[in-house]
Amino acid sequence: MSSKAPRSSTRTSGRTTRKGSKTLGYEVAEQLGWKIPAQVVIPIASGSLLTKIDKAFAELAKIGLVPNTPWKVFGAQSLGCSPVAEAFHAGHDVVQPVRPTGIAKSLNIGNPADGPYVLDAVRRTGGSIAVADDDDIREGISLLARTTGIFAETAGGVTVSCLAKLVKDGLIDTSQETVIYNTGEGLKTADVLDVHPTHRIKPTLKSATEAGLLS
Repeated sequence: MSSKAPRSSTRTSGRTTRKGSKTLGYEVAEQLGWKIPAQVVIPIASGSLLTKIDKAFAELAKIGLVPNTPWKVFGAQSLGCSPVAEAFHAGHDVVQPVRPTGIAKSLNIGNPADGPYVLDAVRRTGGSIAVADDDDIREGISLLARTTGIFAETAGGVTVSCLAKLVKDGLIDTSQETVIYNTGEGLKTADVLDVHPTHRIKPTLKSATEAGLLS
């Protein structure tokens, strides 16, 4: 018998729904003082993350933990793997699978299981879906690092770049509170950038002290 605890899930209309991603919606609402941001930009891989954050906001409003204010959900995809964005802009309800390419490998799901549900959430809330090519992604990573000190992986570069495009196209209201989701640390995908270490430190206290990291 397996000693592993079963993962929490439900099955709805033949679809298995993992609920852990809803915490990203709960925690944002809590950190904003128990309110829902007016706009969120979320990277799309399988689509589950976006749909769960939207569901979390709805649940919080339903039970009265936050004011029931409207929010818009925006999606972000890599141009090398953008089947949901293509379906959205073509007005389709079905997402056609694609063969993924490009550097945003953590988002490279060519047949996203929750794609149709993403379309529902984005359209229902009045949002949109933007795409970023590889050069955009690199610039998004650099922009976030320069302006916030946060080193994101390629999925974060997708989200930042798509945010800039949504603002440029007038789809994001810059006067409204907006949250973007960075889902990975930059060292995971440092190979896509021209990044060279300034120090190489052995896993010892002596090496860390000599590098000036400890006193």
